[in-house]
Amino acid sequence: MFDSRTSLIVCLLAGMLLLSSCSLSGKATERGEADGTAPTELNVFALQEPGIELRTNDFTRYLEQTFNVRFNWQVISPDGAREKRQISLAGGDYPDAYMLTAYIDQFSQSDLLKYGQQGVLVPLNGLIERYAPNIQAALAKQATLKAFSTAPDGNIYGLPAYSECFHCSYPNKMWVNTKWLDKLGLDLPATTDAFKAMLEAFKQQDPNGNGLEDEVPLSGSTEDFGVRIIPFLMNGFIYHDDRNYLMLNGNRVETVADKPEWREGLAYIRSLYKEGLIDPGAFIQNSEALKRMGDNAGETILGAAAGMHPAIFTSDRLHDYAPIPPLAGPYASYATYEAGGMQAGAKFVITNRASEEAQRKLIEIIDYMYTPEGQTIAQSGLEGVGWRKPEPGEKALGSGLEPLFTSLIPINETESSNSGWSGMAHLYMPRDYRDSWVASSDIYAPDGYERRLSEATLLYEGHEPATIFPTWMIWLDPAEADEAAILQTNLSNYIEQSTLRFITGDWDLDKDWDSYVSGFQGMQRYVDIMQRAYEQVR
Repeated sequence: MFDSRTSLIVCLLAGMLLLSSCSLSGKATERGEADGTAPTELNVFALQEPGIELRTNDFTRYLEQTFNVRFNWQVISPDGAREKRQISLAGGDYPDAYMLTAYIDQFSQSDLLKYGQQGVLVPLNGLIERYAPNIQAALAKQATLKAFSTAPDGNIYGLPAYSECFHCSYPNKMWVNTKWLDKLGLDLPATTDAFKAMLEAFKQQDPNGNGLEDEVPLSGSTEDFGVRIIPFLMNGFIYHDDRNYLMLNGNRVETVADKPEWREGLAYIRSLYKEGLIDPGAFIQNSEALKRMGDNAGETILGAAAGMHPAIFTSDRLHDYAPIPPLAGPYASYATYEAGGMQAGAKFVITNRASEEAQRKLIEIIDYMYTPEGQTIAQSGLEGVGWRKPEPGEKALGSGLEPLFTSLIPINETESSNSGWSGMAHLYMPRDYRDSWVASSDIYAPDGYERRLSEATLLYEGHEPATIFPTWMIWLDPAEADEAAILQTNLSNYIEQSTLRFITGDWDLDKDWDSYVSGFQGMQRYVDIMQRAYEQVR
């Protein structure tokens, strides 16, 4: 059993990276080895994940030996991470660098522009040119990485977590209990109508065979990682990005949630809810509650669940659930796409507090983490702890790729070895690198889970719209960033709260739709801001 935080970590562990042919035992290499001079002090603000103790960590010690540095960590916990980072900057007594974890907190693009233009953040361009050949090569090779990293003024104020995670690219998947399908003689549903018929059978025909009406046809939860049920269902009607509710109509930015197709999608989801086919808890519960349902003691009660991967909602019945493709609805058969699962912004920055020597050491360390060797040890730890070399017969996830690394961390492992930096280490993981780690051909074996997710994602690949509003490419003017953030929150809250009122029947689609649509007039300012920002990148 593992908790909600583990469900986030599982996704990251499933993408654990791989190794070069170099064998390391924890001793310093000749690369930057200490020459008898005093180590350079590096004051670093870091987000410490559960089970990681950065001061005693194997990779910390390895870097200190290899680059002749000494880390002075300013460590925070994930709770309230963003607020703690902002407080550290506002106080003026900030460190030499920030090393964060993208899926918990990082610098937004607006943060980078704001603090970069204030001189708080050091542009990295010159440092990269002089001391970081691996970063240079990556920027030249990966156009998306360069776009993520380069501000409109041409400066690189920070580096993102660049991970081309294929299964993360399409997070809003739906998983269905195939044992129940077999028992009821049903095929995997391909349309919105067939999906509803399947849920009705789950509710009415006692698929768990205990004679009780205890089946939950469909559930989800409220966090990220594809667990919200509305995007998957709405994508049969109009594209739902599960985040910003924006779309492109030609080159015009619009919201999706006032369109006729959205209304019809609401009517469909309302019909499911009205018939008791959707668990009301899906709109309020966390992933721990969802997991308790998926791992219900005794009979299975969960028929279908939303999630990037099934380990989010079950540990005990992983083999029972299979993915279904995006549903074909009356207007569409879309899949939510998130650009490789990458988030815009930066997890690593250097501030003007760092001396020239500290700046050089910091960028050299990050440059090392841009190599297969450095990235793997950073994330997984030392050989024999987090990884081993592949054995004869083991195959890489990617077809035609040489296997470079075999994970020693079970997919449901909850305890850290404190050897690597885990999520804080994610810096440069292109797809060919990720796909070079070993994955069993048996997708139900513990070491075949990533292959299972990859195969599931193939069902969704290519189902995104031809044009998507590129949220991850938008650099807002710092003068408008705070206003835009408030407006975006207001827009999302309005849409999400109204959506629930329509689904639950608190509002009537016939009587209340026009009033609901008129509410968007006060939010046109946000759309106008995003239109101007989009004009800068299109």
